[in-house]
Amino acid sequence: MNAALAYARSRGLPRAAVIGAVIASATALLAQQRVAVPEFRHLVDFSVPVAEVAPVAYAVVLGTTLFSPMGDLEQTAAQPMRRHRAVHLSVLLGLAVALSALPLLGGATGAVLGASVRNVVGHLGLAMISARLFGSGLSWLLPLGMLGPTLLLGVRFDNTPEPWAWSLHPASGTSAAAVAVSLWVLGAMAAVTGQPRRTERAEQR
Repeated sequence: MNAALAYARSRGLPRAAVIGAVIASATALLAQQRVAVPEFRHLVDFSVPVAEVAPVAYAVVLGTTLFSPMGDLEQTAAQPMRRHRAVHLSVLLGLAVALSALPLLGGATGAVLGASVRNVVGHLGLAMISARLFGSGLSWLLPLGMLGPTLLLGVRFDNTPEPWAWSLHPASGTSAAAVAVSLWVLGAMAAVTGQPRRTERAEQR
């Protein structure tokens, strides 16, 4: 138990959980509000609930816990770290889903919940992929980098989401759910099996 607590604290997991809860609470208060997609392509009227956009923030906050300030020490640990990483990712997924469910207290519907859970799963996967490609300090790069193009270009002229803009699709969209799950699986595999980047180990010294 002490080892698990030390592992969680070394990555700032308690702090990230608190920050995520604050964001989710604010989202619950705004559960009835919607985010209008900019009329960049002469849209008639397209908007998404705040609770379906907030998962990007959850993923970014939880993605900060992928960083370890003790990368060199973990490389020489007597106990394999792969198991700890797998548990860590499972905890992150559970936290992400719980945060996505909090807006239900503010009146969010089941459909909004479904889309929110899908979006947080997919964006968390992007955060893990980003951490593996660019380093843990840039785990936010892909989730936030995807947000802008999605809001600006993710809706077609007929006022329906583009196929690639999976986070704007309704909760019933199976292809969007498949993309989100695939992103999480790829991210989890990269996070569990990947080694700390050389630049990160140098920065930790």
